[in-house]
Amino acid sequence: MEVPLRRIRTRLTFFQDFRDYVVITFGLLLYATGFTCFQLPYEITMGGLAGAGAVIFYATGFPVQYTFFTVNIILLAVAVKVLGWRFCLKTIYAVFMLTFMLGMVQEVMIHLGETRPDLFNNAINPRSGLPCVVKDNIFMSCILGAAIEGIGIGLVFLSNGSTGGTDIIASIINKYKDVTLGQMMMLCDIIIVTSSLLLPTGSIDKLLYGYCTLIITNLLLDYVVDSGRQSVQFLIFSREYDEIAAAISATHRGVTVLNGQGWYTKHDRKVLVVLAKKRESTNIFRIIQNIDPNAFVSQSKVIGVFGEGFDKIKVKADKKPQ
Repeated sequence: MEVPLRRIRTRLTFFQDFRDYVVITFGLLLYATGFTCFQLPYEITMGGLAGAGAVIFYATGFPVQYTFFTVNIILLAVAVKVLGWRFCLKTIYAVFMLTFMLGMVQEVMIHLGETRPDLFNNAINPRSGLPCVVKDNIFMSCILGAAIEGIGIGLVFLSNGSTGGTDIIASIINKYKDVTLGQMMMLCDIIIVTSSLLLPTGSIDKLLYGYCTLIITNLLLDYVVDSGRQSVQFLIFSREYDEIAAAISATHRGVTVLNGQGWYTKHDRKVLVVLAKKRESTNIFRIIQNIDPNAFVSQSKVIGVFGEGFDKIKVKADKKPQ
């Protein structure tokens, strides 16, 4: 019995990893599109290592993807030693894939700008050669680009991925200092965006656009991650509790059976407790409806669920006294 179960778990792990990599790839494509099509043409500086690469690009013309890749390789070499391969595996994939996508999207946009300038009303940045998708409206371009980037990064984080850069720096510092990842990433991003003032073309208005990009990106990032990880709790009261529990367990979601007693009838009852992702709620209701339409069910939102199948506990454990 253990061998088939092990095979099933291995197969589920494979499909879970495969799905994660597909979602990460799509998220990176969104990120590269928002950054290249909306931020670079107007020379808006954003956070992260891509933002640092953009600052260098605006000042020297050195391609963003090369800066992004070079610095990330150095950071990954340190991260592998400090944080281990388990943390870095999906990050390494994301770094290589995003480097490729940043270059690919730029080439596609430059080609479209040269062959179909009418698509962009001949609005092409002479410094970068990139067409402005939103003509003569830097604020709208800032909002659209930041929103697409935030959704893209949110999908990456939702699949336990990382785009590298400031994520790696924050994770390394978080291992040794009692500072949250969010605080460190925000500090790094603010420093990068503020550095745009040092550029020859730097100005207060572009600095403010950079801050707007930072705020909108983080808002969309939090929205996507929170929506995808929202969990619910079911309390199920039914005489057919064993069939319902077996059916829910078959969907690879855990079930706990509690002993209860009705106060009015004094009859002993079994109560099923199920913690699941919000997106799994409809499937659980269908199972209950098919087995026992008269079951009494309570569904409630939970603030956080941590453990296998849900979020990881990110608080560092206290060191045991020697």
